[in-house]
Amino acid sequence: MTASPNPAAPHHLPPFITAPGETDVLMVVMGVFLLIAVLAVGLLFLRLHTLPERIAHKSHKLQFEIVAVLGLLALFTHMHIFWVAGLILALIDIPDFGGRLDRMADSLEAIAGKVADKKGSEGTADTITDGSPNQSLGEAPDKQTATPRVDKERTHA
Repeated sequence: MTASPNPAAPHHLPPFITAPGETDVLMVVMGVFLLIAVLAVGLLFLRLHTLPERIAHKSHKLQFEIVAVLGLLALFTHMHIFWVAGLILALIDIPDFGGRLDRMADSLEAIAGKVADKKGSEGTADTITDGSPNQSLGEAPDKQTATPRVDKERTHA
């Protein structure tokens, strides 16, 4: 028994109309396309969203962690001002004052004759300089101007 078309239907049906009981190929293709499109747009959104963090990480910025926190705030609060602030922070260079100040402090300790070990405790150097004017900042003390340090406990023992 074959189903005859309705007499009011046109004689030529378009190819996207399927017969009863057959697979709708157009719906399957559109479903796969929609799934791929949603994943592509989501990946593009996340890639664009992490742009400030990737810029700060690639250029080794000091403010990388601040940019990362601003990116997370923008993601979870949907406030775009955090993303813009993170992007601006990622693009500007903040000078490293701490590193320069540490180097200055280390140089002053070396001039004063104190040596700081890695744990942060200070000790005295093995030699004491008399501070003669012929000794510059980068030179080692002369043997004539440097006197060896002698502990009092060693001489009395």
